Amino acid sequence: MGSNIVPHECNLRARLRQISVDEGEIDDVVQDTYLKLSRLDDVSHIRNGRAYLFATARSVLVDRIRRDRIVRIDSLTEADELALTDSDPGPERRVSARMELERVRRLIADLPDRCREIFEMRRVQGVPQREIASQLGVPEHVVEAQAVRGLKLILKAIAREDHADETPEKTTKAEDLDGRQRLE
Repeated sequence: MGSNIVPHECNLRARLRQISVDEGEIDDVVQDTYLKLSRLDDVSHIRNGRAYLFATARSVLVDRIRRDRIVRIDSLTEADELALTDSDPGPERRVSARMELERVRRLIADLPDRCREIFEMRRVQGVPQREIASQLGVPEHVVEAQAVRGLKLILKAIAREDHADETPEKTTKAEDLDGRQRLE
């Protein structure tokens, strides 16, 4: 196994740097990846050592993100970027990803003002809850509630849009004149 995987460590480290993993964390991610690989009972199923190394590292990154108390939106995209091994994602995937990012940005912009401000500070910028509460002069539970509310509203809007794409419906009175629905 080692002769098929270890030679790709340099490429893995370069990819981790490319997706902006902190330099101090790269050693930990690589170590955790090797630890996970060392626990395999059988390696005969591994056909491409590089791809398996990258997929395992992606899994390690996702596990680390889940363990973090603050899940920043950009950290999820970093883990997805690691899944790209040797092949270019192609123009279709790039366009699709840009469209999805714009969709999320639009949904964030459509949140009620206070909810949007707190959601962006907490989930996009990664500002600690206590610091947001201090800056805005509100109790921490308000910050937590508004961040959760923002996430729920965005998820509902995504579900609603996805459903609308499947079955076109009449516009509702809650929609703006330009056809966009304000999240509330």
